[in-house]
Amino acid sequence: MLRREAPPARAGISGRAVDLLGELLVTFGVLCALYLVYLLWWTNVAAGMQNRAASSAFQHTLTTTRSSVAPTDDLADGTSFGFLYIPALGPGWRALLTQGTERTQVLNTGAVGHYSSPATAMPWDASGNFGIAGHRDGHGMIFRDLDKLKPGDKVYVQTVYGWYVYQLDREAPSVPINDVNVLAPIPVGSGFTDAGRYLTMTTCTPMYVDSNRLVWWGHLVQTTSRDVLPAGLGS
Repeated sequence: MLRREAPPARAGISGRAVDLLGELLVTFGVLCALYLVYLLWWTNVAAGMQNRAASSAFQHTLTTTRSSVAPTDDLADGTSFGFLYIPALGPGWRALLTQGTERTQVLNTGAVGHYSSPATAMPWDASGNFGIAGHRDGHGMIFRDLDKLKPGDKVYVQTVYGWYVYQLDREAPSVPINDVNVLAPIPVGSGFTDAGRYLTMTTCTPMYVDSNRLVWWGHLVQTTSRDVLPAGLGS
């Protein structure tokens, strides 16, 4: 009677190693897919819910605050103080402006954050650089299409103190993420040389890598009272 010999022990160990490696690769693939679902879908859903609630609350503030209230720069991080409109990004495009750029408290809620560290000017200040930031991927992706803007496009800021209109002048497609000079009162790289009332908008680039910043600079061209809609902005 013939007897079947057992396979070599080494082959059995190699087979188990290959099986284990395959299982690990499948698990890794599933985890990557789940992370992409979280980043590209769920974070946007969660940010949308938070942003709608905060926007509704600030809209109430706009309609109930007295027009005679004096402007103040003393805002706690997480405080909403205005709406941002950029018609070039599409009809009805609007973002909530919130003090600070901390991720969990501000940016991950889908808001556009105002740089409070390093400190930058507010729109109603007599001079300085109004610096703001927003996410480009995930968490509402509010600045996703910032690279599609062009010089001459207008940016509108609505606050309880009035409207402030900026015209975009120059883009820096990529600067080091730790370059705070772009937020200086006279922002470095903007082409501006004298004190004025400027705007700096930043977002991470490239998308999904976020190793650098995309930057837009502009200057103030118009102000109106809170009850007067600026020219060029549809009702």
